[in-house]
Amino acid sequence: MIIENNDETKAKDLSAIMVIFGGTGDLTHRKLIPALYNLVHDNLLSENFAIVTIGRKTKTNEEYKNEILVSLKQYSRNKIEDNVLEKLNNILYYYELDFTKVDGYKSLKDYLCNLDEQYKTNGNRLFYLAVAPQYFETIVESLSLNNLAPGEKGSKKLVIEKPFGKDLKTAKKLNESLLKVFGEKEIYRIDHYLGKEMIQNIMVLRFCNPIFESLWSNKYIDNIQITLSEQYGVGSRAGYYENSGALRDMIQNHITQILSLVAMEPPVNLKTESIRSEKLKVIHAIEEFTPESLRDDVVFGQYGKGFIDGQPVQGYRDEDMVLPQSNTETFVALKFHINNFRWAGTPFYVRTGKRLSTQAAQIVIQFKSFPDILYFKDRIQEPNLLVIQIQPKVGVFFQFNTKDFTTLEDIVPTKMETSHVAEMQGNTPEAYERLIFDALRGDATLFTRWDELEASWTIADQIIAHREKSKLIFPNYDSGTMGPVKAFELLARDGKKWWTI
Repeated sequence: MIIENNDETKAKDLSAIMVIFGGTGDLTHRKLIPALYNLVHDNLLSENFAIVTIGRKTKTNEEYKNEILVSLKQYSRNKIEDNVLEKLNNILYYYELDFTKVDGYKSLKDYLCNLDEQYKTNGNRLFYLAVAPQYFETIVESLSLNNLAPGEKGSKKLVIEKPFGKDLKTAKKLNESLLKVFGEKEIYRIDHYLGKEMIQNIMVLRFCNPIFESLWSNKYIDNIQITLSEQYGVGSRAGYYENSGALRDMIQNHITQILSLVAMEPPVNLKTESIRSEKLKVIHAIEEFTPESLRDDVVFGQYGKGFIDGQPVQGYRDEDMVLPQSNTETFVALKFHINNFRWAGTPFYVRTGKRLSTQAAQIVIQFKSFPDILYFKDRIQEPNLLVIQIQPKVGVFFQFNTKDFTTLEDIVPTKMETSHVAEMQGNTPEAYERLIFDALRGDATLFTRWDELEASWTIADQIIAHREKSKLIFPNYDSGTMGPVKAFELLARDGKKWWTI
């Protein structure tokens, strides 16, 4: 799954106007516009393509482009080149609109139609909702009322950012309202983790390497760990985070999607629906939590004050816009069981949290050890580990045992590490570059289908209900540590430990 700059790619009809609602927002400045700049840089966009960013603030195109330049210098993976910047500026427009007022959309339609003629985009639209979720339904309904939705000339696609609902009930309601206007195949529910190169590489590692796929089961794998740890706190997102928490922010989407890719069966082919269907089977196979497993296998945490890289930081309850007695979780660790022939008996441990000691995302596959005979007798040896490093380091790490050549008979773990980021390969495309490019060409493989989302909410709702009934004593871990003590006890009970590579 690599973005290739070849004649076949260019032959695809990528003509469209990309309309970004939330043009002055943080997501647009930090992710979307830098991604679009890099797509221009790599010559991956059609000549018949334009970008319209929509915001409620009054400003000219030039003022907006000057603001964008500041963001590009800070966030683009490629250095800013004058000729590339000029190409971007020639297709970038700012349009002032209060998107909560339906009467303004008629003028927007006229504006887009004029651009259609200029860029010859055939009426194709990619609507990207980079706004707070409470505006999703309002914008989609307004698009429909003003004949900007499917049914008019050209293709119409809708990209939705998370969170998609706050539980299964609200997610269903939102989905039903979107399906009144857009078809399922026209809705792209984005999960930026699926755009990361090493997430896509999970399938390549498994299905292109018999040495791994032949061992990829409960027969040889002791446990699998998924860690998404962040050193930073909630920052300016406290308003959102107070209504979300780590469960909704990370477990229900990113981690469930990663788990499904790791555990899925080989698809019959590499077509979108085949891959999505195998991922869905994994989510359906996750064992339902019981009151006992919710009590024993789920750990919540909230960070207190502490130190990050030697600098003092405040606790969650001291952050701006956070209630003094907030019980919002900033950390979750839990154990999943997948009840199918491949994985029965192999635990999947996941953890995610803020203000932890490391900034990292990784998947650790721990292989089973031999019995205590031969070389294992009377020696403590490290198990074989395969580590998929997602960020900030991107690559694959493999640990195996070998003789220590400095001694007569000691055995030591040897580490092999490689990375697909190398000088000769250039910079790695950022997740949003890949996802925008795929949405333009109609490839939904890396986007979440509704039935996947529905299944993941079914699991998350159980845990959310448990958390809301639990009497939690927060804060229960210091900033700069790897979470609450109970998270370590979760694995220690099974005779295991968390790996941090």
